[in-house]
Amino acid sequence: MIENPPQLTIHRGHHRPSQALLDAFRGAQTSHLADAMEGRGAVDWRIKPLDPANASFVGAALTAHSYPADIVGMIGSALEAQPGDVIMCANDGYTGTAVIGDLAAGMMRNKGVVAFVTDGLARDKAGIIATGLPLFAMGISPNSPAANGPGTVGGPVVLGGVHVRSGDIVVGDADSVVVVPLDRAEAVLARLRAIQAAEGGAEAQVKAGATHFPAWKALLDNARIIES
Repeated sequence: MIENPPQLTIHRGHHRPSQALLDAFRGAQTSHLADAMEGRGAVDWRIKPLDPANASFVGAALTAHSYPADIVGMIGSALEAQPGDVIMCANDGYTGTAVIGDLAAGMMRNKGVVAFVTDGLARDKAGIIATGLPLFAMGISPNSPAANGPGTVGGPVVLGGVHVRSGDIVVGDADSVVVVPLDRAEAVLARLRAIQAAEGGAEAQVKAGATHFPAWKALLDNARIIES
């Protein structure tokens, strides 16, 4: 490039979901949400909670991008975060060094951040868990990064194969993290309610002793049978 970019670039002014809309998604299973979005929306399966017992959250995305082996984007997100935000910090899937540790996680928790999600690594697992901040990462490494930049906050990112914009609704549980685009949230919510109702009925059937669904029986009825 002709000249070096700024060490940190911040995009502001994104729309945020209302608290009522966030609350409507609270407690939703990530599998049900993915079903409500044509089977999509979950980040890469390798991005897992450090503490599965403290993995449930819902909040508004604040995006960030930290270059591999660098934390300037992460630092910028910690400075920009508002209470109720979920920091979605893309790190290009880099696994040579960590992008967050326990001290940064603790400061985010102090600011009211509800979760931190990255496609990079974390360090200081015990300390992070002690902060109470739900944190999802590709794994753990004590290797330390630099803080040289460039980094960005607030712009669109791709994290774990999912496009994320600041203001999108992010839901996490012990299984995964799902991103609901803000402009689709109302439609996804309506579909989610239908799926939750159907799942409730199916669970009741299983508990009552069902061994298959009617659609499974239809497959068998229409199968080609070859006798040996």
